[in-house]
Order: sequence, then structure tokens, then C-alpha cells
Amino acid sequence: MEKIFTREWLGRPLTIKTGLLARQADAAVTVQYGDTVVLAAVVEEQKEREGIDFFPLMVDFEERFYAAGIIKGSRWIKREGRPSDEAVLTGRMIDRAIRPFFNQSSRRDVQVTMTVLSADHQNDHDIVALIAASAALAFSPVEWRGPISGVRVGRKNGQLIFNPTYEERLESDLDLIVAGTGEKVIMIEAGAREMKEEDVYAAITAAQAALSPLIDFINQAKKEIAIKAKVVKDKTPSDESERQAQAEKEKVLVSAANWLKDNIAKTLFDQVYYTKGERKAAVAAIKENFEAFLRGQGIGRSLREVAVKELVEAMVEAEVTRAILAEKRRVDGRPLDGLRPLAAIAGVLPRNHGSGLFQRGETQVLSIATLAGPGLAQALEGIEGTGEKRYMHHYNFPPYATAEAKPLRSAGRREIGHGALAEKALLPVLPAKEDFPYVIRVVSETLSSNGSSSMASTCGSSLALMDAGVPIKKAVAGIAMGLASNEDLSQYEILTDLQDLEDGPGGMDFKIAGTADGITAIQLDTKTAGLTKEIIEKTLAQGKKARLEILAEMNRAISAPRPDLSPYAPRITSFYINPEKIREVIGPGGKVINEIVAQTGVTIDIEDDGLVMVCGTDAAKAAQAVKWVNDIVREVEVGETFTGKVVRILDFGAFVEILPNRDGMVHVSQLAPYRVEKPDDFLALGDVVTVKVKEIDEQGRVNLTMLGLPENEALWAQEKGKSKGPIGDRFNGPRRPDRFNGPRRSSNGRGSFRH
Repeated sequence: MEKIFTREWLGRPLTIKTGLLARQADAAVTVQYGDTVVLAAVVEEQKEREGIDFFPLMVDFEERFYAAGIIKGSRWIKREGRPSDEAVLTGRMIDRAIRPFFNQSSRRDVQVTMTVLSADHQNDHDIVALIAASAALAFSPVEWRGPISGVRVGRKNGQLIFNPTYEERLESDLDLIVAGTGEKVIMIEAGAREMKEEDVYAAITAAQAALSPLIDFINQAKKEIAIKAKVVKDKTPSDESERQAQAEKEKVLVSAANWLKDNIAKTLFDQVYYTKGERKAAVAAIKENFEAFLRGQGIGRSLREVAVKELVEAMVEAEVTRAILAEKRRVDGRPLDGLRPLAAIAGVLPRNHGSGLFQRGETQVLSIATLAGPGLAQALEGIEGTGEKRYMHHYNFPPYATAEAKPLRSAGRREIGHGALAEKALLPVLPAKEDFPYVIRVVSETLSSNGSSSMASTCGSSLALMDAGVPIKKAVAGIAMGLASNEDLSQYEILTDLQDLEDGPGGMDFKIAGTADGITAIQLDTKTAGLTKEIIEKTLAQGKKARLEILAEMNRAISAPRPDLSPYAPRITSFYINPEKIREVIGPGGKVINEIVAQTGVTIDIEDDGLVMVCGTDAAKAAQAVKWVNDIVREVEVGETFTGKVVRILDFGAFVEILPNRDGMVHVSQLAPYRVEKPDDFLALGDVVTVKVKEIDEQGRVNLTMLGLPENEALWAQEKGKSKGPIGDRFNGPRRPDRFNGPRRSSNGRGSFRH
């Protein structure tokens, strides 16, 4: 039986429905906000997966074009294909929000699938999908400590806007998503235009306050839902031998844990381990000594393997956390707010448009910037509509970055997410299209990774853009902040520049990017049950200190964008023409613009408002193309002189091309200072002559003369084509038939053209 729950939330009705759709799932709901509707379904496998040491959670977000009343634009493929980057990022965001509330010791597969059924182009489906996932999990038999909620916050003219519409977001200097409970923050995703730390903190706390009513709403609805009974496999040993084996295992684990508790610190903190390799070797030594102890106790191989697998790494992480909390001591000897050694180099590659190498400890990223003309912008198509993207940041993570040998694959969810985060961090400092019309692609190659390569790619990309001469407003740096805490967060310490062993169960990954003047991007996920306001405030402040230190190192490598582009980068010349003249530049069926492109090797983009952008690597050819376009659209004035080819000869005169695809007529009486009977006795097709504009008639036709121009005296020296009859007016009728002055084309209905 369908259950419907509705309440007003932040100025709009929100409706949760359950019991009608997807009834074989463990739980399924639709959430409607405005006219945006998302279906969320949850399924948990009854059997545990053997041989894994992690909680198997799958979070999938599906866009459907029908949700927006759209059929895919491709002529050949109409079915939705692989998820768009936006869909991947939404799925990752929801995964990070809900994952901490599951029982991490469970080995049952859980899948949460969200499908957008309706999109109203006002209310973003990502927040609706997050709420739907939370409600579906709350109504399911899955062991989950929710519900949670999420909200988007924008800011316009200093005023916060909750769940802003798409239109309001265009005018906002903040795009913040916060997920959590009324007391704790679990997940943050943010982009901002150099916002001060205190303003970001105020927006986060305001968002958290807006979550509480919706969490109460889901809890109230849950009381009226008939939740499916959970199938739990009885793990009680079925016979005496199994009971004895279980008792023996527990006895061994207690003894083993006591040994580890007494001995881990002796190895882990007997010296300072500066590298990941040294720390891995220390952990390996602990395992080796542990196995030797177990063998000495007469423990069999199978029980030894169980003890090593279940105890060592968990207790190592626990000891690392204890040392930080009790002694403010890190395994590599740094202070809690200390950075690892930094290095930054700009211009490390010879032929690229721009490159930058950034290293922080053992994390090393090489970023390469490439510039292109506006026609190479990425076309976007999705349920939010169509558009284009002129700045792209792509992130690669090969296996050798972590000393592993694995098959290379195409970019996965992690690579897409890290690339998008660095892209978001740099967007606020990029120049406007009107000032720098290039399409920009930056690729970050992770060469070595041990702690936040995404923030290193932000730093490396800032270096590469400056090296490429892109006039970014300021340098951007990023840092990953960590956390060591006990279970109830009554004790905690914020860690600057998180790495390997420090990312334990009571931790967080709080990435903050920005300039010297403010934050441009944040991404937070946590392994705790949520962060307090105090932790967030302290992290923002400590992160700023680290960011300024990194920016100082980057400024030593390059402090401002280079004044000139690389000689290997294309040059773009931008100028405006009368929009009414666009058709003349394009020509019938693109004939004119195709000729310009073919002869000069440039690309030409023309926008509806008459903005012309000519892009090419050869400066001389680009200048030729610019002149060509300007000559096509320029107005001819009486008295101007041109040198051009004879393109047509009739019995009353000759036509001379004075500008590209535009000619004028020289009447037979204006060819020479003597009488010429037949124009073809005096001129031939292809002859180059100098002419002057004598008249432009009321129909815009250009009448030319060759008389009085010294450049033509060589033609007259031998009285070429001179008539033997008396001089007289041969033409008393019209001087020439009506004809167009140069080729024209009819509109093809397109406001812009690119070749």
C-alpha cells in the first residue's frame, strides 16, 4: 500500500512516497521537490561475501533523458550510455555522505540505486537524490545509523540562499552542499569565489541548521512504514567441535592482541620513518615478529593467518592514533600542523604550451596545459540541457604511482572525481572568455602518490596555467587535512598534510583549495559518525596556514603568468563585425569561409553577436585570415584605390575584384585615356590592375576607373586596344544590367558558424 508524506521545506513542498514502485527491493522511495522526482531503491544481499576485508557498498546514480523530455541528440545512439561526469560526481557525493553510517564490519553487498524520473530545471536532482537515498535506507532493514539529509547553499549579495534554483546559482558566489545530521557534518562539497574561511564556516553551520527539520520528517515517516524483516544468518556454532574452535580462536586473538599492544610502539616509534616505504617495512617487521611469537606459542598456520589479518593493521592504526592524541607525535616526526617537504617547478617540458611539477613529500604530480581555439570547447548534453565547456581538467592515476603492477584502465570514478575537484578549484581564477577566448585543457599525471594527489594536481595545474601564459588572477593551492580522534570525538587532533598510516577509522579527508585571499573549493568525507562545528572551524583555520605556505613555495617557482604564450601555442585574434555581414563571411554553403580556412590553415569561429575569433599557430597566416575577413565586411568609400584581378569581361566593361568576393565594374570609357572599342582588346582575365572607386550607386554597386592612376601607365604606353574610330558615346542606355555586387547567400537559419 502506498504511503505519502509531504511537508514544506525551505519554501517548497517535499513529498516522499513509498510502497508503490520497485516493491521487490528491500526499500524504495520517490522524493519529489518541485517537479523534480528521484527514485531510490536499496537491496542488501542475504549472504556475506567471502574473502574480502571491506564493506561492499555500491552507490549508482542514473540520469534518464526522458526526465527532462529530451531524446539524445546523436543520430545513431538514442539509449543512454555510460554515465556522464556529472552523474558520476553525484553518485560519489552521495556515497561519501551515506557510507560512514553503515556497519563497516558487514560483508553483505548493499546497493543503493537512484534514478532521475523527472527534472524541472529548477531544483537540482542531486540534493533530491541524496534525500531519497537517506529515506530509502531509513525505511529498509539494512543496518544503517541514519537518516541524514543534505542541502545546497548559495550566496548572493552577501545573503545565503538555501536550495537555490539553477538561475539563482548563476548569480551566486558560493555553491555548497552539506550532508549530515542536526549535530554533525558528514560530507561537504563546495565551490566558491575566493570566500573567506569565516564566511564558509558560517554557511556550513547555517546549512546544518537547515537539515534538522527534514531528518525529523523522515523519522516520523519511518514510524508509519512496515519495514521488511531482516534475514540474519545464525552464526552460533552448530556442534561441539565448532564451539571449541571458536573458543580457541577467541583465546588466541586475546593473547595476540595483548602482544601487539605491548610491541607495536617499540617498532613503529623506535625511529622516525620519513618515507612510505620505510613505514611499510616497519609494519612488515611487526607482522614478522608477530608471526614468530604465535609460532612460539604453538599456534597453527590457519589461526596465525587469521590473527595477522584481523589484528595487525587495525592495531597499528590504533597506535598511530593513540600517539597523536596522547603525545602529539606523528610517525614521520612532523608537528601536527607541519607540511612535508615541498617542491615546485614551472616549465619542465620543452614543446608543451605550459607545464608544472609539484611535489609534497612522496606525492608528485605533473600537470600539462594545452590551449586551443574556441571551436574545440567540449559539447555538453544531459538532462540539464546542452552547453559547452571551455576549461577541462583531467586527472590520471597509473598503477606505478603506488608501486603496483596492474592493468591500465580508462578513467574511473576516482579519477573523474579528483579531476573535477581540481577543475572546480581553478575555475574562479580563470580569465573571462572575452579576455582570453582560448579553450584550456589541463591534464594532471600522478607520478607518485602518498596523500592527496588531487590537491597536488591543483597546485601543479596552477603552475602549468601560469607557465602557459594564461592570465589567471592568482595562484591556487590545495591541502588535505586529516583527523585523529576517539570514537565519541571527545579527544581529537587536526592533522595537516594527511598521509598513509594516518588515515585511520577516526579520521577524515578534508581537502581545501584556494588562493591567498580565500577558498575556491572544498571536499570532505569522514570515517567518523560526523564532525562537530569546532572541528570544522579549526580545520579551516589550520588549512589556511598550510595553503599560504604552499603558495609561497609555488611563487618561488613562478609568481605570475608569463607575459607571452608559448611559441607552440595557437594565437587567437578576436574582433567584431556587423552581425548582418556574417552571411557574407560564410558564403553560400560555407564556400567563402572554407576557402579562407583552406588557404590559411586557421580555424574561424563566429558568434551571433558578430564576434569573430581566428585561431592559428602561424602568425602571418592568421593575420592574412583576419585581413581577409575584414576586407569582406568592410565598407568601400569613394576615392579609395585598390589593386585587384580582372575576374570578368563584358562588351561594356571589365569587373575587377577589389576585396575578397567583392568586385566593381570599370566601364569601357574608364579603361584608358583613349577610346577602347572592346574591353577584351585591352584586358584579359587574371590581369592585375589598379583602380579607384569613382562612384557607389543607390543599389550599392561600385563603379571604378583606371584613369589618372600612374600604376596603369605601362598599359597605356603602347596604346593597347585603342579604337581607330572617333571618340563618342557608344552607350546611351543603362551602363550595365542589374547585378549583385559580389556573391551573396541566403540565410541557412544558423546564427553562428564554425569551420
